[in-house]
Amino acid sequence: LTDDDILSADMVFVTAMIVQKDSFASVVARCNRLHTPVVAGGPYPTSLHETIPGVDHFILGEAEELVPLFLREFSAGACRRIYRSAGRPDITRTPVPRFDLVDMDLYNCVSLQFSRGCPHRCEFCDIVHLFGNIPRTKRPEQFLREMDAAYRTGFTGSLFIVDDNFIGNRRNVKELLRAVIPWQEARGYPFEIITEASLDLAADDELITLMLKAGFSTVFIGLETPVAESLAETGKLLNRKMDILESVKKLQRAGLEVTGGFIIGFDSDPETIFDRQIEFIRELAVPTAMIGLLMALPNTVLYNRLLSEGRIRADSEGNNTHAVRMNFVPRMEENLLYEGYRRVLRTIYTPKTYFRRAYSLITRLPASRAKPVYRSGRPLTRRELRAFGRSLTRQGFSSYGIRYIGFMLKVLITRPGFIPFATLMAIQGEHFFRITREMARPRAAERSLAKEKKMSTIKGASRYGGVRAGTTIRTATE
Repeated sequence: LTDDDILSADMVFVTAMIVQKDSFASVVARCNRLHTPVVAGGPYPTSLHETIPGVDHFILGEAEELVPLFLREFSAGACRRIYRSAGRPDITRTPVPRFDLVDMDLYNCVSLQFSRGCPHRCEFCDIVHLFGNIPRTKRPEQFLREMDAAYRTGFTGSLFIVDDNFIGNRRNVKELLRAVIPWQEARGYPFEIITEASLDLAADDELITLMLKAGFSTVFIGLETPVAESLAETGKLLNRKMDILESVKKLQRAGLEVTGGFIIGFDSDPETIFDRQIEFIRELAVPTAMIGLLMALPNTVLYNRLLSEGRIRADSEGNNTHAVRMNFVPRMEENLLYEGYRRVLRTIYTPKTYFRRAYSLITRLPASRAKPVYRSGRPLTRRELRAFGRSLTRQGFSSYGIRYIGFMLKVLITRPGFIPFATLMAIQGEHFFRITREMARPRAAERSLAKEKKMSTIKGASRYGGVRAGTTIRTATE
């Protein structure tokens, strides 16, 4: 983003999730300095607009009805400062994304959305507040037009369906998948699809089959914790009813890689939670395990409960992996909690334990995942060969080179068709090892606390009658 871009515009639209609020503030400050009006929306402003300085107009909620209204009033010279949704818009009227305006060569993944909302009510989740409890979906033909728009740019590769729970409306999802399958077949499967879903996906064989035929390869699932009391506390009753380990194994054996979200810091967590999470993740064979400390997001049931108990001490940064400090007072002694959390990270992301999980996953996946039906017998692509060569030279001679070579040799000997997948796992592992080394250092918590103190030096009055940490006023020079 250049100053010339900002100066040439009538206004700048900016959107963000809470975790992006620092870069959001930076863009707003630049626009303020250049005297260009700012229009802001998205999850972060929708939840915390009263704490955000420098914005001329807020669009709070979903955009389909509000943006056209704002533009009409802007053209008439009668803009309001705040536009707020009165209800949930009909997303069958959502326009097709303008992928033709984007340099798609800069992207490794294209994002589309089919539904909004989730039928579950987990205490820590803000999706119900933002999008409602009744999933709304697009029409299959509408979604195919969006796939066409991405495909016409020449993009192929990963397509991420960003729904918070893709299977929230199963009838409509199955209808969509039956339309996606022939679209993919007719074009030689240009997209490998990933998404997010709830654990009950494992209970629907028809849905699993349709997803695999449509080209789905990976699903992110909130697995959270092996502690039944903590699942009950947070309202994750679905996970408590199902056998989590057997459900994940079923999905893996069908051909879906499961990536997982895990949380530490529930009130019901015992002091053994750290060892239990380590063993839980090992048994699940989930190489990509997103482990975070519990955070209380605004407008969630969790936040309101903790607020009533006087335990909220700051707004969430929206970052439950790199902020080694919780925004509320936990039940467990904090030093024990933070050191245990760092130990979990240090343990599961050592090369030894990571490659062990990756190999366990490869042994569970069916042979068709190495050579899917729609690409049966295809040779390795030039990109795959180049990635393998770079991985071999860089990682093979790294500090964990013996672990890396042992992993690759085991795959080569036992499941040679999975070498491209194993290479991908190894490259991802290098990323995880790096960020974990940075994250797991004891001073990470100290940096987080120092940042919190700095952010709290200039505060606004809270709507609850006190002072609310994190309601910072930023100047353009900052």
